Amino acid sequence: MSPEELQTIQEAIRTEGLDGWIFSNFHHRDRLSDTILHIVPETTNSRLWVYAVPVQGEPIKIVHAIEAGLLEELPGRTRVYLNRDDFVTALDPLIHKCWGAHFSETLPAISYLDAGTAGLFRKAGMELVSAAGLIQRFKGILDTQGIQAHEQAAAALYDIVAIAWEAVRDAYTHQRLITEGEIRSIMVEEFHRRKLVTDHPPLVATGVHSGNPHYDFSGSGAPLQRGDVVQFDLWAKESGPRGIYADISWVGIFGGSAREEIKRAFSDLVAVREGAYRFIAAELQAGRSVSGAMVDTKTRALLIGLGYQGAIKHRTGHGIDTECHGSGVNMDSVEFPDSRLILEGSCFSLEPGIYFPHFGLRTEINVYIAQGKPLISGKDRQFTVLTC
Repeated sequence: MSPEELQTIQEAIRTEGLDGWIFSNFHHRDRLSDTILHIVPETTNSRLWVYAVPVQGEPIKIVHAIEAGLLEELPGRTRVYLNRDDFVTALDPLIHKCWGAHFSETLPAISYLDAGTAGLFRKAGMELVSAAGLIQRFKGILDTQGIQAHEQAAAALYDIVAIAWEAVRDAYTHQRLITEGEIRSIMVEEFHRRKLVTDHPPLVATGVHSGNPHYDFSGSGAPLQRGDVVQFDLWAKESGPRGIYADISWVGIFGGSAREEIKRAFSDLVAVREGAYRFIAAELQAGRSVSGAMVDTKTRALLIGLGYQGAIKHRTGHGIDTECHGSGVNMDSVEFPDSRLILEGSCFSLEPGIYFPHFGLRTEINVYIAQGKPLISGKDRQFTVLTC
């Protein structure tokens, strides 16, 4: 951990009004602790360790004697234990203080601290609260370099959508069979050519499959049929430790025009997505705080007002950083309600979707906050309608 990272962690602790941030791990079960502290998965971790960063002053490392060097690369003073009584004694400098820890009643993505260890900490006299806000401030906020990396990834994804759709258009024009798998292969090849990395291949769904938000297939997938909705969902980042994801979803029609019910639903969906964006912009411009849950509540109200209550299957969006589903604020009020605020440097998706028995639609853009304003990434490459 660099001095700058330690300073950032302590500034986050100060801003959240806590006494410190506690990290711990056993058999690498807490992926967040390993990631933030730069502990590689190959490191032997057969005994519980603790790394406690106070709001000011030197961190404390608590390690077992047979793995005494596990945290040696990190700043701070070390306390070595041999047995459980030693471990509890080593916690003495941490008692009667309030620590951010990796758990949350509503955000399972950060809930790595097991109940037994949490109970041990509390029994020793430590007060624990969720580190959700700390995690957002340290890992879920983009600096200028991060925004640039995100913009570069977004620009590449929009270009790849255009390339993939051109292949779809060519197949339609020349009445040639094209499958979901062929389209996905084009996208994956472009990922490789541009040195983009991803945690999963793109989603390509046609016809009834577009009604499944997490549709996947093996082999060649289904062939596109005239008049079908074609849903693209792709996410990737530039390779390297500073790469930041972009994540976009776009809808097309394998035909010269769309059916009226699809046109109407798509038009409503885009209006709702833009309504969510305008809501964020207006709140921030007025100097009011806005949470991810508030954005999702607003978006759902717009969809329900248009008659789509039964067609909503997921939240409005998620945080984006070095991971596609990142550590920052999510636009979510019902699945994993997120009361964290949208902050300067927050990056997230806006991706309302509506799903029916025979087709589904999802339109996704990415937004980040810079100088108090929400900006849409890759905006110069966007397009509204894809038809053959």
